Amino acid sequence: MSQDSWLIVGLGNPGPKYETTRHNVGQMALDVLADRIGAKFAPHSKTGSRTAEGWLRPGGPKLILAKSNGYMNTSGGPVSALCKYYGVAPNRVIAVHDEIDVPFDTIKLKQGGGHGGHNGLRDIAKALDTPDFLRVRVGVGRPPGRQDPADFVLAPFSSTERKDLPVLLEDAADACESLVEHGLTATQQRFHGRAAE
Repeated sequence: MSQDSWLIVGLGNPGPKYETTRHNVGQMALDVLADRIGAKFAPHSKTGSRTAEGWLRPGGPKLILAKSNGYMNTSGGPVSALCKYYGVAPNRVIAVHDEIDVPFDTIKLKQGGGHGGHNGLRDIAKALDTPDFLRVRVGVGRPPGRQDPADFVLAPFSSTERKDLPVLLEDAADACESLVEHGLTATQQRFHGRAAE
C-alpha cells in the first residue's frame, strides 16, 4: 500500500438548510469523489468532522475526504486537527470551495495566495499557519444586480444551474484526482486551457 496520503476537504455549512446552497458546492463535490473510491462518510469525533477514506486506485495514493461538522468560518480547526491526526502536510491539503470570482460551470486551481474574502479559506490558512494549501475553486459566478454576495452563496443553485451542476461536480472531482496524480501545473493546463495564472 502506498503511504502517499492526501487530505481533501469540502468546505460548507452543516445541516439540511445549507446542503443544496452554492456555499456547499465543495461538499457536494466530495460526495462524487467518495462514490468514485467506494467510501462512505462517517463521524470522526477526534476532529469534529466526517471523513471517508479510500485509494485513488489500487496501490495508489490514499485519499482522506473530510467535511467539517462546523460552519464555514470555523473550517480551520477541523482541518488542522485532521492534518495532525493523519500526519498530512499543508501542501497535501486540497480545499474544494465555492468561488464567486470564477464563472459558474468553471474550475480554477491554485496553491496559496489570498483568501479573497472567503472565510473558510481565511480560517484554514490561520489554523495551518500557512496559505500554501491547494484550492479547487468551483465557480458559482457573481450575484445578479445588487444582491449581497453573502446572500447569494447561501441560496440554492437556480433551476438552470442545477441542470449543469452534476457536470460541474464531476469536473471538480476530476480536478482533485488530477492534482493528486499529476500535480498543479498539469492540472491547471487541463482545466484552465493554458499555463498557470
